Amino acid sequence: MFKKILIANRGEIALRVIRACHELGIKTVAIYSTADELSLHVKFADEAVCIGPPLSSDSYLNIPRIIAAGEITNSDAIHPGYGFLSESAEFSKICSENGFHFIGPDSDMIMSMGDKATAKKTMKLAGVPVIPGGEGILSDASEARLLAKKMGYPIMLKATAGGGGRGMRLVSQESELSDLYDVAYQEAYTGFGNGDLYIEKFIQEPRHIEIQILADTFGTVIQFGERDCSIQRRHQKLIEESPSPAVDDKLRKKMGDAAIVGAKAINYVGVGTIEFLLDKDKNFYFMEMNTRIQVEHPVTEMVTGVDLIKQQIRVHAGKKCPNYSPNYKLRGHSIECRINAEDPANNFRPSPGKIANFHMPGGKGVRVDSHAYSGYIIPTHYDSMIGKLIVHAKNRQRAINRMQRALEETIIDGPKTTIPYHQKIMENGDFISGEFDTSFLDNFPYEIE
Repeated sequence: MFKKILIANRGEIALRVIRACHELGIKTVAIYSTADELSLHVKFADEAVCIGPPLSSDSYLNIPRIIAAGEITNSDAIHPGYGFLSESAEFSKICSENGFHFIGPDSDMIMSMGDKATAKKTMKLAGVPVIPGGEGILSDASEARLLAKKMGYPIMLKATAGGGGRGMRLVSQESELSDLYDVAYQEAYTGFGNGDLYIEKFIQEPRHIEIQILADTFGTVIQFGERDCSIQRRHQKLIEESPSPAVDDKLRKKMGDAAIVGAKAINYVGVGTIEFLLDKDKNFYFMEMNTRIQVEHPVTEMVTGVDLIKQQIRVHAGKKCPNYSPNYKLRGHSIECRINAEDPANNFRPSPGKIANFHMPGGKGVRVDSHAYSGYIIPTHYDSMIGKLIVHAKNRQRAINRMQRALEETIIDGPKTTIPYHQKIMENGDFISGEFDTSFLDNFPYEIE
């Protein structure tokens, strides 16, 4: 087992990893920018190293400074968390070259799954259902037009290096294609340094369903059921839950088995997520694989009782997966709301600044993952998430009721937050009934007072 792990991240995920490490008896090292000097992950780590000014490129994305921090603290492993360098093949490779265990896949694995077109081709060869579309990267808009005619509109243009909806455009008719191709290319190139696009048939009224997996170096792959991440705004997830109200036991096993097949086909090791689109006829299609821990992993932990971060660390230390069933049985229902420092009444404008008063809810079945506190100043330099509010209950309706109660108890004075928006969703009839898809928030009828 590792003796000391450097966490190459910040905020709530850094604090989450620190907690898991300490329960495993592992020393921790926090890195931080000058903007995060007073963050809780810095306070609770065994050691902390300042690696630069607030700008991410000078701190949390600065690989030489992170490696230097690992060397001066005698760390033997580096955990990347999510975001930042968590899916950087270069970072994984440099960690290994400098004698650090990277708690994530090797560089070749990250590269093969990080390129969406290559990942789709790999999964198709393994027998995992994929969205109909082109076989690889598009050469230009003319090739896209020819393929779109064959498969029929609407179609999606997607960035092969993309994520978070960037470099993605829905094309409803041929007259829109050239302009939207150029927009998607430029957005992808600006965001990822790679403008390559691929084409897929647009799945109408889909749900976003992802399967959590854990794999060890001995060839064992376990799936821990699904998370429904369909409540999204501009392709950014706001609410996640497990299990999905659209998935029954038969479909759960079918999707889980497909995820296991896909992971075994690439000899995957660690925690990962196979993401699918589920259509209204219950057909599912591979979308992408995330080769890291997910923001929404707590809902899976709540319905399984498994600490995914601990298990991630264990399998990367060469330990076997625990003796779980390959298809783990879910217990009860869990919902997560992402609490962001944004103003829902003003087009979700970021609302950084000082938190004057901070009170998180408690009671049975309530969990809070947050790095914030009274007096904490939310920086302007990073994403706006203050924390995650997670509940667990016997069934979905009770989980919704518990989330409503927990949201009412939450007090964050100072910045505007998404709490009122979440409260409106929890009261919505379509959400309560489970009848929704990824377009739910596009026409969500809400007014924030």
